[in-house]
Amino acid sequence: MFAAEFEPATTSGRRRSPRAPVSLDARIGLGGMGRALCKVVDISIHGARLQTYTALKKNGVIWLTLPEVGQVAADVMWADDFVAGCQFHAPLEPSTLEHLLARGA
Repeated sequence: MFAAEFEPATTSGRRRSPRAPVSLDARIGLGGMGRALCKVVDISIHGARLQTYTALKKNGVIWLTLPEVGQVAADVMWADDFVAGCQFHAPLEPSTLEHLLARGA
């Protein structure tokens, strides 16, 4: 069992669950465009904020490969230069989120 201290990121009331700051190296599958590296900078069971090296487009669908978790399908909800917010197609399991928080602390 993993334990991690959790401090929710600031929310504006639009999120279904609070996000916690992390620093996780990940990859983005961009459909027919291959894969790109990214960093997950905050995460919740419903989504994440990414720092990317490839500009993403709002309303795009990506495959986010999380360390030791694997691929997670997500919709790009917003994108601004090389930062984007995504919403997972299926929520992460709470135990998976705890593991990622411990790893990315």
